[in-house]
Amino acid sequence: MAGTAIATPGASSDTAAASARSAAGAAKQSEIVKAARSAAAANAKDTGLGADDTLKVKDTLVDPEGKRHVRFERVHRGVTVIGADMVVHLDAKQQYLGVTRASGRKVAMPSVTPKLSADEAAAKAAKSAGGTAGKAELVVDARGGSSVLAYQVTVKGGDAETGVSKAVVVDAASGKVISSTPLSDGFISPRLKSTLRQKGQQAAPRVAAKPTTSGVAKPAAGAFPAPANGTGASIFAGNVPLLTTQTAKSSFTLKDPSRGDGETRDAGRKELGSFGAGKAFTDADNKWGNGTARDSASAAVDAQYGITSTFDFYKKTFGRNGIKNDGTGPHALVHFGDKVGNAFWSPDCACMLYGDGDGETFKQPLVALDVTGHELSHGVIEATADFQPTRVDANGNQFGEAGSLNESLADVFGVGVEFTTGNAANKPNYLLGEKLGLEQKFLRRMDKPSLDVLEGTVDYWDEGSYDREVHAGSGVSSHAFYLLAEGSGAKTIGGVSYDSPTHDGSTVTGIGRDKAQQIFYRALTRYMVSTTDFHEARVATLQAAADMYGKDSTEYKTVNAAWSAVNVTEANTPKAKAAAKH
Repeated sequence: MAGTAIATPGASSDTAAASARSAAGAAKQSEIVKAARSAAAANAKDTGLGADDTLKVKDTLVDPEGKRHVRFERVHRGVTVIGADMVVHLDAKQQYLGVTRASGRKVAMPSVTPKLSADEAAAKAAKSAGGTAGKAELVVDARGGSSVLAYQVTVKGGDAETGVSKAVVVDAASGKVISSTPLSDGFISPRLKSTLRQKGQQAAPRVAAKPTTSGVAKPAAGAFPAPANGTGASIFAGNVPLLTTQTAKSSFTLKDPSRGDGETRDAGRKELGSFGAGKAFTDADNKWGNGTARDSASAAVDAQYGITSTFDFYKKTFGRNGIKNDGTGPHALVHFGDKVGNAFWSPDCACMLYGDGDGETFKQPLVALDVTGHELSHGVIEATADFQPTRVDANGNQFGEAGSLNESLADVFGVGVEFTTGNAANKPNYLLGEKLGLEQKFLRRMDKPSLDVLEGTVDYWDEGSYDREVHAGSGVSSHAFYLLAEGSGAKTIGGVSYDSPTHDGSTVTGIGRDKAQQIFYRALTRYMVSTTDFHEARVATLQAAADMYGKDSTEYKTVNAAWSAVNVTEANTPKAKAAAKH
């Protein structure tokens, strides 16, 4: 395993032993956090921690080898700082080992008294984003090279196809909008949507052969509610097993009690603002859907199968207990909005949102397994490194290397969901979106990303990566991952032909997908922060490999070779990054 969290899951227990373990875990976590805070203050030259700064803990992790890692958000003079997060690393004896930090600058804000009121900031944010503003929170924005006192406002009610909420940051002195970032990053980007429409392309989804459900769950012997084994006829994944909740002799709900009550509900083609507002799917015989979109439950089957398969992937592969590692199962809303040709992870409702298609380019719900794995992985990324784009254009397209890593790692783990699930009707591969029915037969692919001509995805790093659209830029690290896992050159895996090139003409021999996943996951959760770029990702994965296998290991050397093969090397690290302490 890549390591475990100290934080105890949200599920409660009536046993004294479980309570004692929970208390011991909380005490250990508190001890680690205290040591990390002390280390951050004692090593202020490294951490950038000033006299007016405090640290708010976001996550605490302990590696099997004994290292401790505490992820902090910075608070300056009582105000949360965005773009100055950090991870403090300790050894098994809780001695300071180093820090990974966003931004190499100290936060300096002589006053935290705003000239603009919260209501004025909210009004400016709402006008800018074209929606309804929530509460304006005073923050210090440290992302742009200097510290700026600002308000951060969540604005709801934007374009449902590109995301229904935005985080708008407004200068608290001038009222200028500093940034407007979609909180829901759709599987289909605004740029791709425009490209497909300009080309007049219509997706022809690769649906599964029409399945038939069979079997009726046996009534639970005890009191209700109780777990029950059902079956579902999905649109994309064939006939699938579903563990549901039996609420009466002939009544079942699409909720999985074995996976933190992971549940799928019906949004009824409305843009609902919360999961709880959705209507529960119920059934009399625990046989769900008919394999076509004509039955509203069919999309729900795909979604439920996807969210529970993703839950299983993270738990089996990394020991991660849910998206936020708190034991809570994923949630999903299908039939979201009117003519929405997209799927999203929504931080607002902490759930998946699936549209039924726009009726123009996409005419089926976007509920394929790798779409779910990709989007729920954005939830995992948000709970850990929380990569942020360097800029967002007026159409909602995101740019920059941290944003590209966000898309890439969601692809990496989305592929992992397919391989771990091993569904014969949804064969695992290194392709993303192959079930959507695009003319190029996939959306993205990892062996040679540039075969994705729709998004203009690149194979290698160059200086254009600094400001490349994030789906296009994602190819750099996705390609590095593929090379680490499978190696370069031509090969056939699971019936799919791949031929992965290298920038320097080198030959890379892969170490296997299992090891590659562990290295990338450990790097994400321990050594990456909101501003991590490709060269810092290289360092992070090297450190992860060193932790797990040692610096003299084949695994460590292959990580280095894989990044070199996509033109990310120590030698071409940007000077400003090379000089910064992390």
